[in-house]
Amino acid sequence: MTVNCMICDGILEMPGKVMEGELLVCPDCGTELEVISVDPLCLEEAPEVQEDWGE
Repeated sequence: MTVNCMICDGILEMPGKVMEGELLVCPDCGTELEVISVDPLCLEEAPEVQEDWGE
């Protein structure tokens, strides 16, 4: 199965099974995408990891 990247419209080959919360990387632009839903398959740009400064 393939999905288009919402950032660059590149094609991502989906692995056999994906789970909600799984992170995938677009091979064209390098954007991290998060699997939001598996049925139907829905991806969104993964949130940036923010430093917590030890809080």
